Amino acid sequence: MCGIVGAVAGRDVVPILLEGLRRLEYRGYDSAGVAVVNGSLRRIRSAGRVASLAALVREQALEGTIGIGHTRWATHGVPCERNAHPHVSGGISVVHNGIIENHEEVRARLRALGYEFTSDTDTEVIAHLIHSNLPSRKGGLLEAVRAAAAELRGAYAIAVISSDEKERLVVARMGAPLLIGLGEGENFAASDTAALLQVTRRVIYLEEGDCAEVTPAAVRIVDARGHVVERPLHVSRLAADALELGAYRHYMQKEIFEQPAAVEATLDWVANSRGFSPEAFGAGAREAFAQAEAALILACGTSYHAGLVGKYWIEAMAGIPCAVEIASEYRYRESVPHPRTLVIAISQSGETADTLAAFRHARSLGQPLSLAVCNVPESALVRLGALRFLTRAGPEIGVASTKAFTCQLAVLLVLAATLGVLRNRLSAEQQASIARALRELPAALTAAMRCEPEIAAWAERFARWEHALFLGRGVHYPIAMEGALKLKEISYIHAEAYAAGELKHGPLALVDSRMPVVAIAPRDALLDKLRSNLQEVRARGGELYVLANGEAGAGADLENGGDEAVHVIRMPDFPLILSPIVSTVPLQLLAYHAALHRGNDVDKPRNLAKSVTVE
Repeated sequence: MCGIVGAVAGRDVVPILLEGLRRLEYRGYDSAGVAVVNGSLRRIRSAGRVASLAALVREQALEGTIGIGHTRWATHGVPCERNAHPHVSGGISVVHNGIIENHEEVRARLRALGYEFTSDTDTEVIAHLIHSNLPSRKGGLLEAVRAAAAELRGAYAIAVISSDEKERLVVARMGAPLLIGLGEGENFAASDTAALLQVTRRVIYLEEGDCAEVTPAAVRIVDARGHVVERPLHVSRLAADALELGAYRHYMQKEIFEQPAAVEATLDWVANSRGFSPEAFGAGAREAFAQAEAALILACGTSYHAGLVGKYWIEAMAGIPCAVEIASEYRYRESVPHPRTLVIAISQSGETADTLAAFRHARSLGQPLSLAVCNVPESALVRLGALRFLTRAGPEIGVASTKAFTCQLAVLLVLAATLGVLRNRLSAEQQASIARALRELPAALTAAMRCEPEIAAWAERFARWEHALFLGRGVHYPIAMEGALKLKEISYIHAEAYAAGELKHGPLALVDSRMPVVAIAPRDALLDKLRSNLQEVRARGGELYVLANGEAGAGADLENGGDEAVHVIRMPDFPLILSPIVSTVPLQLLAYHAALHRGNDVDKPRNLAKSVTVE
């Protein structure tokens, strides 16, 4: 979970490397470094953010026409300068994203050859391994990298430079994202297109096992079998200004308020459609959906919560069983595959290592019907799925996912309705009602944001607490889970979510005057049950924060009693089927404002990074 960038040109590449790292900092931000060849190999590293590295680079007047850079999320070794990338061995310098699982074995062998290690990282073995291979490889740096890669187990995207090859950058990938950017008389490499928008939109995505030799004039790609290959050229549609903060204080704030537009873009075809067409999910979707007798959703984190909501919708509308699996767990247990299961993988980045591995595993078990729901068109997940639906949320930089989540929910609602239509389980009136609700969704999200002043007042109280409970019933239980996750991620307040009916089976023991309880309380069929659960909380002295809609929402009877420990926000009315999506907004705002009150770095919470490209 790191960001890498490389460049080889006829000009000083250091500003390109630093700007690329700034745009990749969401992938890791506990240390950073750059290395260039300028007569000899020069390296500067720093603990902390890219800004600290940039200050050192200015002080030391670093420059060069070939170089690599890295921003780190620590796996092996604590965040500090000696563990920061790039790592070196002789005249070799390496940056790496991923995890080398056999690094201890390789380290022991290299030590026996006389190599000394100065860091605690797994990456340092790559540098020494490449250096040890150089004398015996006629193909120079490229063949030395290929030979080293053949000995590595795990996941890697690496970029390598050598003081002996001043116009040659070598890159390789296996299990971690890496692309090449094409310029005029200069070429680049990076973990993400965003890092290279400053210099090019023309990119080539490397495949598993690829190695590439990058010079100012050309790019040569060699596949895992050693054959020279051509990979397709893509022109990125990502706008550079989409990565800028603009008038907002934080990316998370910007991305919360971009949700109406993001959802509208994702569902633009619904506005002009009279029904739900399988073709929206790709060629062959109609046949695949007709064959499906069950659904299996694979995801992690926030995307997993979206999947849990999707389960309610798919089973209710399509009438087929739907299982939701945490991707990191799924492939490590004995599961029962079914050839007519529609396997749905959900990921914002499309590079989540656990989700990719689980998706491959599900297909290896003889489940060929596969659908990727993803926000990045060129990602590995999209290329892996037989079918795909691209959310059009735009780049999401804040580590805590917001707009990607609401777009995923919108897509899953469309999927459930589409499956229901194909199975003749939805009447024409029901179809029209769902389509109409989806068209109203952007406006409903906008209306929910008007609750921000009241949410900010809640957050001021929340900031002084260290624990919180979130409650929901039915389809809103996963939304409570997402609310708790958001609060944990950026405010560092310990929060847990429960199905409200489970309170009396244990969690009620935690409730007292120091335990705030957030309840998602729409006017639905479970409202009366939820009211009883909230009364249980008040009877134990718990302080209630209730998100309701309509005058009869849960909490109304408690509020009308004048209880100062009951706080109710009434959101504007919207179609009930949209409630899980719309209820997400105030929970995101609660986490955001609580984190502000506690003085936290909202966009870069401690110990976390955005694209989880390691297991």
